[in-house]
Order: sequence, then C-alpha cells, then structure tokens
Amino acid sequence: MDLGTKDRVAMVAAASKGLGKACAVALAQEGCKVSICARNAEELEKTRSEIEARGEAIALVADVSSASDLEDWYRRTIDRFGQVDILVTNTGGPPVKRFMELSDESWLSGVESTLMNVVRLSRLIIPGMRERRWGRIIRLTSLVAKQPVDELTISSTLRARLSGLTKTMANQVGPHNITVNAILTGHIMTDRQYALADVRARERWITHEEYFAEQAAEIPLRRIGEPREIGEVVAFLASERASYVTGVSLQVDGGLIRSTM
Repeated sequence: MDLGTKDRVAMVAAASKGLGKACAVALAQEGCKVSICARNAEELEKTRSEIEARGEAIALVADVSSASDLEDWYRRTIDRFGQVDILVTNTGGPPVKRFMELSDESWLSGVESTLMNVVRLSRLIIPGMRERRWGRIIRLTSLVAKQPVDELTISSTLRARLSGLTKTMANQVGPHNITVNAILTGHIMTDRQYALADVRARERWITHEEYFAEQAAEIPLRRIGEPREIGEVVAFLASERASYVTGVSLQVDGGLIRSTM
C-alpha cells in the first residue's frame, strides 16, 4: 500500500531510542524527510545514521521540556527541509511514584515534560499546516490514560489530559484538513519497561524474567509489544490512507485495556 507520504517532512520528538526511534524509522521507510531530537547527543547521532540508510534525516540535541530548545529544533528543521507536515510528540515517563511520594516539583516537572511540549510544538507547526491545508499531529501517550496505574500517578493524570487535548484540538483544526490523534501504548519493550520492572520486581522479590512473564500473561495476545509495532501504526496515521481518522485515542496494547469505551 502506498501511504502517500513521500517527501513529507516529519518531526519526531525524543527519538534517539525506543518508541520515538521506531516512529522515525517507520516514517523514513515511507519516504518522509525526518527530523529528530533528544538530549543524548551520542545516541541521537547513531539513530540519525540508521535513519539516513532509509532516507533524509537531521538530528538536533534538545530537551523537550525546554521551550527555547523546541523552538530552535523547529526553526532548524524548516531551514533544512521546509514546513512541517507531520508532528509526532513523545516524552519519557514521569517518576514512578505514588501520590504521597510526589512533591510540587515532581508535578511541575511532569507538566513541563509530558504536557507542555505537546502544547508548544503544536503551536509552532499548526500555522504552516493551516496555510497548506494538510497536516498530521500524532502524540504518543499511554494506556494509563484509560486504565490508571497506582505508581504512575503523574503519568496517569497527564496522559488522560492529553486525550482531552487530542479531541479538542482535532475539533479546532479539522476544518483545515489537519488530523490529530493519540496512541495509547501498551506494554512495549523499551527502557521504560525495564525501569518499571526494576521497581515492581524489587517490591515483590521476583526476577525481571518472572515479572515480564506475568505481564505478558495479562495481555490477550500473550506477549509484550515491540517498538516497531507502534512505529508502523504512527506511519499509517500520518498517511493519506488515514485522512478520515481524527480525534482518536487509539489503543495499541495487545488488548490489555479492558474497557469498551
């Protein structure tokens, strides 16, 4: 299937590894010119080289919680490739803690890194998308937006808010042929999964292998997902083939979320 994304310009945040990298690779494979950012220069450069084996790419060091870093990334992207057609927002997860363990500083940091980067990047790219009457905004969030997890208090709170923003933004930019969607990722084998395994396995005095086996047993597909499987869904949502899909918080979780709504 031709996804119709050849030569589209895509920005993918926090893309040096994990889900962000998988999304950037998938978009490059579909012919996009890809701009990625992350904080770790060494990992970022390695990923840029991998993406360039598939197409054009640039990589810029940026902290997604910094408004000035995001603006610099955006400006340097359009200087190199032109106006942005596809935006994929993504961040690492906030601290793994329960409510009474969290300080005001933890909450404020979570808002900056998890919510405000989406707001700021969207504000930067929407004017150009409106002028060209074409755009795709895709945000990676988490299953905790619909099925909260006790020790992911900040993430559970803010991811749900992102689903609300997805719907309201889709309503407002839809007349300009811009779609806005969120992906509620399930258990995907990334560094975040290993960080959660460290906490949960230690609490229960079990090994990582035992923890991951128990986790997989709870998923109807009986396995933990691969980053590639998120990247391929993002590539579809970014395409011409998904032109009538907007305002959706799509579960990509192997069936883990139990609710019907």
